[in-house]
Amino acid sequence: MGKEKNPRRVAENEAMAKTRMLRVSPQKLNLVAEMIRGLPVDVALNELAFSKRRIAQDVRKTLLSAIANAENNHQLDVDSLIVAEAWVGKNLVMKRGRPRGRGRFGRILKPFAEITIKVREEEPETDAA
Repeated sequence: MGKEKNPRRVAENEAMAKTRMLRVSPQKLNLVAEMIRGLPVDVALNELAFSKRRIAQDVRKTLLSAIANAENNHQLDVDSLIVAEAWVGKNLVMKRGRPRGRGRFGRILKPFAEITIKVREEEPETDAA
């Protein structure tokens, strides 16, 4: 007797990928996630490739992983994928410090974040006009 197969966490026409422990604040990561929400994956990849933000390359890797999951694990058509959802969460915060004047101590917080990207296969819209 084997274990039961895990139920899918996403719908039949969706796939997702998650990256944890990204060394950036969630607020900054959310700015990059906003750039790609709702876009077709090829446009989103171009947006991330030419973005000036450092963390955009890690988000691009996550998006490529979600695309690969859709193609290999769920047999979805890559050409009709869109970025359905991209959400950001907090992770741990490293606490560091720096001595300041008059015996005080300045706290330095080094936050980590995580991003989850969900891609969805949508049928191309045809104009009936």
